[in-house]
Amino acid sequence: MLDLAIKSENIITGEISRNGLVLLQAGCIVDVVAADVSVDCLVIDVQDRAVLPGVIDPHVHINEPGRTEWEGFNTATRAALSGGLTTLVDMPLNSSPVTTTVANFEQKLRATEGQLHTNCGFWGGIVPGNLSEVEGLIARGVLGFKAFLTHSGIDDFPNATEADLRQIMPILALHGLPLLVHCELSQENDTWKQHDKHSYQNYLASRPKSWEDEAIALMIRLCEETGCRTHIVHLSSADSLPQITAAKQRGLPLTVETGQHYLYFSAEDIADGQTQFKCAPPIRERANQEQLWEALQTGIIDFVATDHSPAPPRLKQIETGDFTTAWGGIASLQLALPVLWTAAHRRGASLPDLVRWLSTNPAKLIGLGHRKGKIEKGYDADLLVLDAENTFRVTESGLHHRHKVSPYVGLELRGVVEQTYLTGQLVYQRPDFLQFNQGKLLTR
Repeated sequence: MLDLAIKSENIITGEISRNGLVLLQAGCIVDVVAADVSVDCLVIDVQDRAVLPGVIDPHVHINEPGRTEWEGFNTATRAALSGGLTTLVDMPLNSSPVTTTVANFEQKLRATEGQLHTNCGFWGGIVPGNLSEVEGLIARGVLGFKAFLTHSGIDDFPNATEADLRQIMPILALHGLPLLVHCELSQENDTWKQHDKHSYQNYLASRPKSWEDEAIALMIRLCEETGCRTHIVHLSSADSLPQITAAKQRGLPLTVETGQHYLYFSAEDIADGQTQFKCAPPIRERANQEQLWEALQTGIIDFVATDHSPAPPRLKQIETGDFTTAWGGIASLQLALPVLWTAAHRRGASLPDLVRWLSTNPAKLIGLGHRKGKIEKGYDADLLVLDAENTFRVTESGLHHRHKVSPYVGLELRGVVEQTYLTGQLVYQRPDFLQFNQGKLLTR
């Protein structure tokens, strides 16, 4: 017996859209069949609205335990549901404690109890001195590891050195796990703080492309030497695209993400004092953005992830507009799909493109490409229903993140998520949450 069938004129399977029924049973997709097939179950007819695999965001700072006042599992996973996100992967910071030991990881897992409204996996952290914890974290089920090459902003998550990575990357290679890297090799550069603290151009100049380019060159070398799957997070510098392209052409196990904010905003759009735009690496110029788009559309950049990194308004320095002391991070989790779709639609992209960038390729990074990220027989029934042509205006009252500070507030975006399904259950139907705490812990 089937549990449910979703009928649509626009089911996105692979590179095509088809009219049909998605058949669901026991949390899985049984098949996709013609629309006129007779079935003995409830049929939900969404008409011309598109059915897509749920969005997978492998770059989210949920910040619990320890900094739940910044976000937390309850608010983050609620926001995710309303945006069609069915799987998140939590970064090993900015929670306290950070996820760099097995004991800390166990504490984080306990913090999810009773408030996991989407599926959630976890990255372990690489910091100087935690080599002895790596095998234990792998055994406990982390999906991979994250390292910084510059100060993370959190003192208990210091940056890893090249020597640290040379010890750890061969271990990850043996297990087939990815190393995610924040690529900036920073230099002492505090003179910018002595000038106009409200100037965005001043902040932009303080983190030049060369920091990224040199760090990425280092990671390409280490990737080639160790065979470790290496993933560059939130690429902002288009100057690194030639070396990334060459590395991929040599067959290195290198993947790359960029963020929605780098593809939607450009430095020319950001006025002085608008600290809601502060992130690291920074949002760069429009010409740089166009190169990122070309790389995404040609497959050099593999996918797009939010790097959702919220903070209370006082830490974002919203009132003072001081870029030198504002927390760096863009709050955008709920808006992952419409932000990207709005910008992509202007460039002639299709819904299959969107699925590849937000679902299929992220699923591969986290080792779940055989189960998630596609509408195919045998895949998990994590789905969303999208009114792709409808628009809405982002308001603070419509955001489910803990804090409403976001550079997207006030913008009109394309693509309204009407429904979200988690393992075949309808959990969100705009604007209502129908079921909570249906998420699963994802471990290797």
